[in-house]
Amino acid sequence: MQGTLRGGSGPGLCAVGRWTLLVCSFFLASALGQMNFTGDQVLRVLAKNDKQLSLLRDLEGLKPLKVDFWRGPARPSLPVDMRVPYSELKDVKEYLESHGLAYSIMIKDIQVLLDQEREAMAKSRRLERSTSSFSYSSYHTLEEIYSWIDSFVTEHANIVSKIQIGQSFENRSILVLKFSTGGFQRQAIWIDTGIHSREWITHATGIWTADKIVSEYGKDCILTNILDTMDIFLEIVSNPDGFAFTHSMNRLWRKNKSSRPGVACIGVDLNRNWKSGFGGNGSNDNPCSETYHGPYPHSEPEVSAIVKFITDHRNIKALISIHSYSQMLMYPYGYSLEPVSSKEELCNLSKSAAQALYKVHGMQYTYGSISTTLYMASGVTVDWAYDSGIKYSFSFELRDTGQYGFLLPATQIIPTAQETWMAIRTIMIHTLNHPY
Repeated sequence: MQGTLRGGSGPGLCAVGRWTLLVCSFFLASALGQMNFTGDQVLRVLAKNDKQLSLLRDLEGLKPLKVDFWRGPARPSLPVDMRVPYSELKDVKEYLESHGLAYSIMIKDIQVLLDQEREAMAKSRRLERSTSSFSYSSYHTLEEIYSWIDSFVTEHANIVSKIQIGQSFENRSILVLKFSTGGFQRQAIWIDTGIHSREWITHATGIWTADKIVSEYGKDCILTNILDTMDIFLEIVSNPDGFAFTHSMNRLWRKNKSSRPGVACIGVDLNRNWKSGFGGNGSNDNPCSETYHGPYPHSEPEVSAIVKFITDHRNIKALISIHSYSQMLMYPYGYSLEPVSSKEELCNLSKSAAQALYKVHGMQYTYGSISTTLYMASGVTVDWAYDSGIKYSFSFELRDTGQYGFLLPATQIIPTAQETWMAIRTIMIHTLNHPY
């Protein structure tokens, strides 16, 4: 999938072949009720300096609703990945070339990956129906996940319970799994996945993690000690409306589905809607932007439900928010370049967690504060958590580094979850052994 650096090249098919493919894919997608991405490409640009980064930021303004930054312009040392619709490819490539911005083609045709993903899901669904067994190595719909949650809780009622902490904008249940061996409002660890709906690998990792916790309790002495002392809360689908929409209509939808009178565009970036640094750098006040922060802090029911739950609990000691992609493990702040007071401890813990992750499958993760490791991002979950007194607040960016981006094949679910678990386990051990 990796492209070679070039000044630009057109789509690889001849005009007639491309047109035939576009027409066939359009009718297929229409029949399924899903948006079609045939011919859309993901381009990677390596900006040489701040001037070139500025040119890339200008591109977003020149092509509103057209250029979808998967990894936005941050600093010259980080690549910029952007999805460009087939209809805009010629213009965007000409823009890049005219400004001396060299690019590579990371994904030549997004629809090819989507078709492979749907085929794999359909095959897995047929197998699950015939064997009555849930596949942890497959992607699932919201309905399938919620059905699995009910069965999972019933099967492991001695250690797992289901809590509804609120309802989404479209009135879907917001569910949290509670892993506990008893006691009332004990010290606890919070883990959430899927705040950005298109990041399917995070939901799948959350599901696998839930099963890992119940299967290892009583066998893994460290996990057993953790659960005998602390509770674990796991929110697998933090953005149910957006996630449902990725299956029914737009696989690459990022935000939630809230709408407001007089506003043409829908959705808020739930990871820009938190109070800490709200409205600052790395968020957008344009409702049509992928990083739109919403009208005010905690305006979104999906965010306010978490805020209320954690605030009411008053004893959450670690918060882990899982995203994709880029292979990073980060701590606050995103809204400021100023180091947090616990920087040294958080940095050392991040290093230990990244090392534990690396030992599983040899995956290298970068670690550091959000603002210095990835980019400035205001109004994010972990900043709010840290400012609310949860010292051990971390954000993961799971596999990969761009070959598949948000469309990571299901074959990588298990290895991704396995390595992520070792990093999470490291953070939980440290939280247990360093009370505050």
